[in-house]
Amino acid sequence: MSHMAGSSISASLNQLTVNETHSSAPSIKSKASEMDVEKQNKPVDAAPEAKPRWWENKSLEDKPLDGMYGWAVVISGCFMLMFSMGCVNSYGMYETHYHLDQFPDEPVSTLSWVGTLQFGVMNFFGIPAGIMCERFDTRLVSFTGGVIMAIALIIASFCDDAIWKLIITQGIVFSIGAALVFIPSTSIPSQWFTKRRALAVGIVVAGSGIGGLWLTPATRAMIDQLGTPWSLRITGIIIFAVNTVSSLFMRSRFKVQSREKVVDFSVFRDIRFSLIFMGAICGTTAYFTPLFSLPSFAAQVAGKSDDFGTNLLTIINAASTLGRIGTGEVARFYGNINTMATCTLVSALSILVLWLPFQSGGTLIACAIVYGLFCGGFIGLLPVVMADLWGVQRISTIIGLLYMANFVGTMVGAPSSGAILDNIGDGINYKPTIIFSGVFMLGASLFFMMLRFATNKKIFKRV
Repeated sequence: MSHMAGSSISASLNQLTVNETHSSAPSIKSKASEMDVEKQNKPVDAAPEAKPRWWENKSLEDKPLDGMYGWAVVISGCFMLMFSMGCVNSYGMYETHYHLDQFPDEPVSTLSWVGTLQFGVMNFFGIPAGIMCERFDTRLVSFTGGVIMAIALIIASFCDDAIWKLIITQGIVFSIGAALVFIPSTSIPSQWFTKRRALAVGIVVAGSGIGGLWLTPATRAMIDQLGTPWSLRITGIIIFAVNTVSSLFMRSRFKVQSREKVVDFSVFRDIRFSLIFMGAICGTTAYFTPLFSLPSFAAQVAGKSDDFGTNLLTIINAASTLGRIGTGEVARFYGNINTMATCTLVSALSILVLWLPFQSGGTLIACAIVYGLFCGGFIGLLPVVMADLWGVQRISTIIGLLYMANFVGTMVGAPSSGAILDNIGDGINYKPTIIFSGVFMLGASLFFMMLRFATNKKIFKRV
């Protein structure tokens, strides 16, 4: 009996085990299918990101904003613009020597093409420079620009027999290198700041004014004592040394992901970009007329000495330097677009109210001070407004697109201003030229005002 009872109990236990195994099988299969679904739904990009190659930008988003490294970027950009744009601003010293000594038979209009191309090609090459800043390490881009500028000036020092060689070397090749320095210097600082972005960019672009202040008399002294060839060589060597050190700090904060479109022109469908593009064309068209014509106006019309005209240009450069820095602080409270529109409006009024109706030395000095202060603000705030409206990750290519407007304005403004003076003013009546410059600067102000209301329609809003 006990044996039969034990057998019965054992059979019952075996049957219970078989039932539990069969009942748990669907649960195990269900869990396995759930794991398969999770694997299928797992994001593809969960794999670790590939390590950037040596020539590519590396993400530095872990570094703090508004920190010490950001100010190192600002100082580096200021020094790079001091020599790249400073050389552009000081070309007048070379042009005077070329006209009087080296190429006396060449017309001034031909010699002026070197300076015109320096600024024009630099802006035209802004798009390729912006693309390179996204695809390559910005330190490498800015270093390459310094090497190209130095080589261009050193080769130009041996081109003393034909003006076309200077147009190629000192004009075109130099400006390509300057673009590779200019675009990172004006775009990268915005990535490192939020609270003091306008001030940071203002300090950077003030470097061009500082360079114009001291590099112009330095170039004149080198030409007088050493001659043009050695002046070009020494400047090239200094550019290489300063730019090499400065480029070490010119690091982008973001690693921009590659995209199918090399240049995204769809930004033109944004009415705000179209307005700022047209405003930049108008502003740049008007910008150079006071710089080129105010000194000669003082000598020919106001009866002042050549030194007085040179001092007016120095005053404009000094005031412009202060304006680029000062408007950055004003924009913190008044708004970047509001400040930029105000700067172009006051610049237009300084031309039409202080320069057009008067010929006295006092009003010319007042015009130089007011115009220098506010036109500097216009130049300094353009990159800041671009960063505010379209972000900082792709700011290099967007600024490159915007500087195409500067190229158009440069190629239209300076030649048209000279042609108006020669053909309408007979070389001595500056009023048509002054009106031309004032009206275009006023047009820039109107476009920037429309940009302000396209961005925010509230009248008293800080924008």
